[in-house]
Amino acid sequence: MPTAVSIINNTRTGLNRSSIILVTYMSLCAFVIYSCMYGFRKPYTAATFSNIFFLGISYKVCLVIAQVLGYMCSKFYGIRFIPGVKPENRAAFIIVCIGMAWLSLLGFAVIPPPFNIICMFINGLPLGMVFGLVFGFLEGRSTTELMGAFLATSFIFASGLAKTVGKWLQVNLNFSDWWMPFTAGAIFIIPLCICVRLLQQAPPPTAADIAHRTVRKPMTALERKQFIRQFGLAIAPIILAYSIFTIVRDFVEDFANELWNETGHQNAGIFVQTSTAIALITLAIIGGFFLIKNNYRAFRISHFFIMAGIILAAVSTFCFNRNLIPPFTWMLLSTTGLYLAYLPFNCVYFERMLATYKIKGNIGFVMYIADAFGYLGTVAVLLVKEFVSIKYSWVSFFSLLFYTAAFMGVLLIIISLKTHSKLYKKLCRKNQPY
Repeated sequence: MPTAVSIINNTRTGLNRSSIILVTYMSLCAFVIYSCMYGFRKPYTAATFSNIFFLGISYKVCLVIAQVLGYMCSKFYGIRFIPGVKPENRAAFIIVCIGMAWLSLLGFAVIPPPFNIICMFINGLPLGMVFGLVFGFLEGRSTTELMGAFLATSFIFASGLAKTVGKWLQVNLNFSDWWMPFTAGAIFIIPLCICVRLLQQAPPPTAADIAHRTVRKPMTALERKQFIRQFGLAIAPIILAYSIFTIVRDFVEDFANELWNETGHQNAGIFVQTSTAIALITLAIIGGFFLIKNNYRAFRISHFFIMAGIILAAVSTFCFNRNLIPPFTWMLLSTTGLYLAYLPFNCVYFERMLATYKIKGNIGFVMYIADAFGYLGTVAVLLVKEFVSIKYSWVSFFSLLFYTAAFMGVLLIIISLKTHSKLYKKLCRKNQPY
């Protein structure tokens, strides 16, 4: 009888025989895991919680703020936690995090408002760890961008899928706003557990991967401090740009229902229809980065790619405001541009940065710094929007977000590009082993 160890070894040997099989296997597993994670995070945003207020604020906004606060706290804690996770512990941590999030949704269903707001805060705490744990399986490989693109596009597809499932449960099965999120989680739990187990069987990076992308290992506190001293100023503008893109992306995800209603699109399928199209476009474009073998060249190109994406979002918004394109085309183009600017950070930018400077660490550290400040910005904008008395429509508010993100984003990316050009030349001249 074969033992569990022999089965695992045979599986890894088989996957290593073909890079196409390995990439497909790991990409699909990562995609399904993160898509299912959204089934515990986003279905509640398809509900309206109409005519319910807390402290004079719309109850849905209170829930969004609570969850984002939990997610933000998770990201700040993840700056220390994720870089230190050992590879053999990643799968167990994913299951624990999802289990905690699902239990919090049960609490949300049985605890009456407004006390169940705390459950949404608890929901965000463990879910913020999942991306770093999943990406840890993918990074440091010659095909990381391709697999990372599959993972990153799950942000788009899964958000629409989760809201579609939530809307379907309410429209077709008459689930209440309170029980719908927990029930939606039940639909996603089994495929998530299966794919976590499958991803756990994937082999580690090969010697060729390590030679091309550097070894990826847990980082000690001292190594994290050394990284900040060396690269802190260089990554500051990019973290600010990423924070701005995160703010806009979160509003697009959390309040898309309100925007579609305002523009006359109220069918449940609109979410998955647009998100699937955007996911396919971004997957095809971002996934192609793995074909660029030179790490520094890919790192530089990613800057221009990010700028092009956010400019597309602004230009399409301008055309819509001038009645040159209809609402559906606007949302499709602007959201595609936004994700083309946002997603490279999650699967290209920091991956190639570590490879360019030959940093022996992992993406989790720098990625969670960027995420932490991104969600801090989201909380700040949510609070300002609620407590500063300004009359606005959802269309005008989203337009302002896209214009601001484009102006600030392009400026910050240009600063980052120039800073890294100087830093790279300096380190090359000194011939230091980065």
